[in-house]
Amino acid sequence: MIRVQLDGPIDLEGFRRSAKLLVARGVAPGDVIWTTGGEDLGLWAEEPLDDAPESTESTDSAKATPFTVPASFLSLCRSALLHAEPQRFTLLYRMLWRLKNEPGYWRDTLDADRRRAEGLEREVRHEIHKTHAFVRFVPIEDADGERLVAWFEPTHHTLEAAAPFFARRFANLRWAILSPRCSVSWDGSMLHIGPGGRREDAPPQDAGAELWLTYYRSIFNPARLKVAMMEREMPRRYWANLPEAALIEPLIEQAGARTQGMLAADPTEPRRIRPMETVDRTAR
Repeated sequence: MIRVQLDGPIDLEGFRRSAKLLVARGVAPGDVIWTTGGEDLGLWAEEPLDDAPESTESTDSAKATPFTVPASFLSLCRSALLHAEPQRFTLLYRMLWRLKNEPGYWRDTLDADRRRAEGLEREVRHEIHKTHAFVRFVPIEDADGERLVAWFEPTHHTLEAAAPFFARRFANLRWAILSPRCSVSWDGSMLHIGPGGRREDAPPQDAGAELWLTYYRSIFNPARLKVAMMEREMPRRYWANLPEAALIEPLIEQAGARTQGMLAADPTEPRRIRPMETVDRTAR
């Protein structure tokens, strides 16, 4: 067995470099263990991957058979490797091995490995979309003025991939998003990746959150409530980081009575709108 130690859970360049070397040496997928640090391997994988070529013969063989992969496979790797699935590196290396050794493999869009990897890709993209939707910033004051800070707990390793959206949207502001694995901050000109934090490191909700809750409560329409659809678009696992989540359960419980009250109420008189006066600017 060969052990490949990657530099963290989203080390795409390390994966590409190691996978290319393993394929060139003819190392089968079942003979590789991928690690990202901190795993206790016990008696397994005592032989680490050495970047140096094993022999002149293997190097000459690799040069004699140039190997390229479809651009769509590289795109799939960039997204799928951000997933939290522990076997994602094994899956993608197996796909790379098959691309090298099974002509026509990539044309089979129903292949089980490919469908699994594309499923990981969809979940990662969905997580990035939800990050854009459910991050809630709180303003604080520091030595350089106002700064926006948020706490978020993504399911997958997607915070770095989601960060450019906030850099474009809040380009003139300083902000930071904290998460258990890492933090991302914007100083007004550059994104910075830092170590993870704790929920206690994020500031509590301020008066602006109370104003938002008042608005959220006022626009709630009990007659249009669809709980299943709401939970599909805003899964419960995100509620802990949303100020408005504290209102959801009470509003759901009150929805039936409020709807009946709306149906039983007398119709309101329509407001009369006065016609707008026009001015003839040609008559002078």
